[in-house]
Amino acid sequence: MSSLKEICEGLPLDPLPPRRARDETVPHAPVRTPNLSVEEERLALQNALRYFPSSLHGTLAEEFAEELRNYGHIYMYRFLPQLEMRAFPIDEIPARTRQAAAIIHMILNNLDPHVAQFPQELVTYGGNGQVFSNWAQFWLVIKYLCDMSDDQTLVMYSGHPVGLFPSSTSAPRLVITNGMMTAGSYCYIGPQGIVHGTTLTILNAARKQLGTSDMSGKVFVTSGLGGMSGAQPKAATICRCVGVSREALEKRYNQGWLMQISDNLDEIISIIRKARRNKLILSLGYHGNVVDLWERLVHESDTTGDLLVDIGSDQTSCHNPFLGGYYPVQLSYEESRIMMHENPTQFKNLVKESLCRQVTAINRLANKGMYFFDYGNAFLLEASRSGADVGRSEGLTGTTFRYPSYVQDIMGDIFSLGFGPFRWVCTSVPEGIKQQYQDNIHWIKEANENKLVVGSQARILYSDQMGRIEIAKAFNSAVADGKLKGPVVISRDHHDVSGTDSPFRETSNIYDGSAFCADMAVHNVIGDAFRGATWVALHNGGGVGWGEVINGGFGLVLDGSQVARRCWSGNNKAEETICRTMNANPKLKITLPNHVEDESILDKALKN
Repeated sequence: MSSLKEICEGLPLDPLPPRRARDETVPHAPVRTPNLSVEEERLALQNALRYFPSSLHGTLAEEFAEELRNYGHIYMYRFLPQLEMRAFPIDEIPARTRQAAAIIHMILNNLDPHVAQFPQELVTYGGNGQVFSNWAQFWLVIKYLCDMSDDQTLVMYSGHPVGLFPSSTSAPRLVITNGMMTAGSYCYIGPQGIVHGTTLTILNAARKQLGTSDMSGKVFVTSGLGGMSGAQPKAATICRCVGVSREALEKRYNQGWLMQISDNLDEIISIIRKARRNKLILSLGYHGNVVDLWERLVHESDTTGDLLVDIGSDQTSCHNPFLGGYYPVQLSYEESRIMMHENPTQFKNLVKESLCRQVTAINRLANKGMYFFDYGNAFLLEASRSGADVGRSEGLTGTTFRYPSYVQDIMGDIFSLGFGPFRWVCTSVPEGIKQQYQDNIHWIKEANENKLVVGSQARILYSDQMGRIEIAKAFNSAVADGKLKGPVVISRDHHDVSGTDSPFRETSNIYDGSAFCADMAVHNVIGDAFRGATWVALHNGGGVGWGEVINGGFGLVLDGSQVARRCWSGNNKAEETICRTMNANPKLKITLPNHVEDESILDKALKN
């Protein structure tokens, strides 16, 4: 069993850890099919071996090539830490600075098996949202963070640590640019991170579309029970409606996010009817394919006249539809896992057919009065690319569909008030967002009665700008006064009102042409970097898909200090900013690549 001290000492090379197979008792990422040429395979091996001295290349090349053949990716399972991954208290983490220890805390939480979707492949959510590309990067980053001083900054791109550079005490300790992973800023906290936003979304959808805030006896049908979508049934419970979701239900049921599960559609329909009639509070998980459920709901409507669903959506990882983000109705889960690797072309065609069937059923129910919205997971985008009738209009931006984005149609007016995710609530509020704060109070009371923690002790609540500042200062004061045992890390969420640009979600249906701009995310990162953030991240993905969105993220450690307080006080006078000069000994610590000196090693590994 590795210890925290051991993972802070860097890559274990002398001696090498024993070669080990991956643990088949835990879930694993689908096998990738990259279809690399021989030269591309050589390049992949070279990139993997650069983290190791040339004396080890002969030993590692063959097993890395085998991983590439068997899994479509080089994960470096030999270097999988034998540490129990969890969010250790930062006082237990042997880093030189508390800020660096806080970042390590967040990274370990992202890799906690209770949080991560596929922990041994470093995937935290979304099917392919990796914290790092391989385990060598993990060891190097932790080593750098443990060695870091208060006037150094770690620079990273797409999981690769470039190195430690001299900076100043007021500069970020970590700067991330990330185009290849969705877990870009290490701020993912599990399904509890989105459950409040889901609660607010459903409540506001009910107000706007159903004319009520009381969702007793109302049915919300959706799909997906992964990291982000796992929040839906719990939010549905708190909102007093029925949440019908699919996949990963055993995990969410055992964690308390689902109240009841069934793999029988007859039973599902019977439970829904009873819940509607008696206005029960229930979150119901269907173990099966959501397309079967949508088509059964159409059948019930056609044969009995009963529209059993009031609000519908989808939260599968449709930004990654052909590699585990969406499972077609024509195949079982196990059959899909095999075909997506062995016959990706046929699998892709089946996914497209399934999306078309799903949309056909949704259209039938929507025509009878169900309100359906896109939940920012690229569902309508991928459905349109598959030929489904979603009414996509090419128009000015090509982002208009027959069903609205939840940001555009439900949460947009709220976001325009500057009301977005935070950790707590202020009691004195402007009249314009009074209803939202009343929802917050309801959320706090109800959340206390539900099991809502996976991994670290973390929450998300919503506030406007002044509310965020006041609660951040209150957190900082509570740490300084000893009312809280340790520092608090705060960060943004994809619901933040200005941290994400995507023409298919946050900036959808903006008709002046600026829907395709990414200014907000970029300005957020630049501004946060000089306003005192502990780390900043400019990254891609975020549930919408690579190339479809830009996210600007940050993390801020509130450690009780005056420096932390000024980050949120708005008092940024130069004479009050504590800033030391550059490190007097500005020796850089950089990850230098180790070249493959004997290229016959690559030929032998790939031939085998």
